[in-house]
Amino acid sequence: MLEIRNIVKSFDGHRVLDDLSLEIRQGEIFTLLGASGCGKTTLLRILAGLETPDQGRLYFRGQPWVDTANDIFLAPQKRGVGLVFQSYAVWPHLNVFDNVAYPLRNQKVPRPHIRARVLSILESVGLAGYAERATHQLSGGQQQRVAMARALVGDPALLLLDEPFSNLDVGLRKQLRQELKNLQKRLGLTVVLVTHDQDDAFALSDRIAVLKAGRVEQIGGAEDIYDRPATSFVQGFVGRGTQLLGRLFGSGDQALVGRGIVALAEPLKHPVDSPLTLWVRPDAVTLETAGRAASTGLSGQVSHSIFAGDRYETYVQLDDGQPLMAYQLRDQISAPGTRVDVIFSSNPPASLLANQVSS
Repeated sequence: MLEIRNIVKSFDGHRVLDDLSLEIRQGEIFTLLGASGCGKTTLLRILAGLETPDQGRLYFRGQPWVDTANDIFLAPQKRGVGLVFQSYAVWPHLNVFDNVAYPLRNQKVPRPHIRARVLSILESVGLAGYAERATHQLSGGQQQRVAMARALVGDPALLLLDEPFSNLDVGLRKQLRQELKNLQKRLGLTVVLVTHDQDDAFALSDRIAVLKAGRVEQIGGAEDIYDRPATSFVQGFVGRGTQLLGRLFGSGDQALVGRGIVALAEPLKHPVDSPLTLWVRPDAVTLETAGRAASTGLSGQVSHSIFAGDRYETYVQLDDGQPLMAYQLRDQISAPGTRVDVIFSSNPPASLLANQVSS
């Protein structure tokens, strides 16, 4: 287990990490997800030993890596960490073999062992037969594999990845994400991934920490964070959605939105008629031509639709004036001006969230 306790880091008086604490489990892919400037790369560099925190502790498998109170700092080369930079840092003057072998040569590993290990790890990352290839002859995906092989060749206890797919096209990203997932399972690696891309985070992660301004907003699995965002920031940062304003109704398990009644994911312990905010995911909304289906009483008029490849994003002006966005398949598209009833999915049950109750 990797324990991160009360880490603080500032640059030029600006606090980048603000009393941040996490626990990362053995053998999982743990993602630090957030926008640029949230502190995720700084934390990764602290884990690698490339930055020193102003305050806090790091423990890996019970061994102290950093403890500022006791002046403990374990050198990077003693941590057994593999690191893949966003730029890959593949050296152009070395061929593939020499790029991957570089860490082992620094450790004075015997030459026969180096050759066997490098060829083995190249095969693991899909580069068998590329050992003598010049790096300028490689595609972006192949350079990424070289960087991964170099990080893995020393058999690291922890693999750190800084935006490893950001320079790749969409199709190659999907392919390499799956290759990384397969490799991680096969080798039993503990991986910490830094990304701003929620698709990377959702596809790869066992757990995700969403960061904002150096603090953890939420930790959980991908579905948990998507379906049950803990804060308004997570709501807006992860996935798409619409905020609807309403008032608490019934026994606290419903919301009155305009003239419509919406079931809540769970009852709220607030006075009836309290104002609240619902967060509605577009994939939890079905639009039916008005009067054709059992209705919640929530209805409106389609204003416009935007083509998004395998679906349309359809925008509805509700009768109380609030906007709502829903996904529709291409053969289900509602024309602008169509009167529609709004139906909410009951699966998953947390697709409607009363996350913000104001006084």
